Amino acid sequence: MAAEDIHVRICLQEIVKLDLEIKACIQDIRTQADSRETLEDINTEIRGKLRKLRKKIEDLERLANEQDREEDRITLLHDVGNHKQQLTNTVSTLRQSNLSAQLAIDRSEKDQLLNGGTGLRKRGGSSKEGLAKVASDITENLMALNRKIADQVKQSESTKSTLLKSSTTITSTQEEMKSMGGHIKNSQRLITKYSRRQFTDKLLIFLALVFFFVTVLYIMKKRIW
Repeated sequence: MAAEDIHVRICLQEIVKLDLEIKACIQDIRTQADSRETLEDINTEIRGKLRKLRKKIEDLERLANEQDREEDRITLLHDVGNHKQQLTNTVSTLRQSNLSAQLAIDRSEKDQLLNGGTGLRKRGGSSKEGLAKVASDITENLMALNRKIADQVKQSESTKSTLLKSSTTITSTQEEMKSMGGHIKNSQRLITKYSRRQFTDKLLIFLALVFFFVTVLYIMKKRIW
């Protein structure tokens, strides 16, 4: 690796630093995340550091591809692969730690609600206040769930109403089409009947004319001859 390539060394230092900071935050989840608020604060910090770490790994990969010497490029790309794998392992460890912390918090809140909230006194609040807060949180969660269910019911009713209106419109259209079809058939029969009658009238007129001319000829023949 070229000695003057200080950007690569700074990037590697930042990657190592961020990786250590993320691992320290994961350790904080295991030891200090005794409430949902604390757990969320730590995870917010970790998400920011993870974004920075991914960006630094991408920068290192870009710098590796810009190396003039093939040996340096291969070495840096190997480091990039190791850091990506390490990042994947860190994310997996983070998920496991979050799951364990969530379960511990759930058990703690359940125990506090059932046994008088002795753990809440350690956080600076009295037992009654802690129980009231837990009960209030549960009530708010239930109310939020009820609101969601009510919204879904309203949406389902609206969808049902729309479908009923569409069905009514389709049925009405079908009835109109049937009625129109009946009118068309009646009109067709009338036209056919009129055509036949017109043909009969023409035939009768023709026969009458023939009879008239025959009569005229007969009379003329009698008088002349």
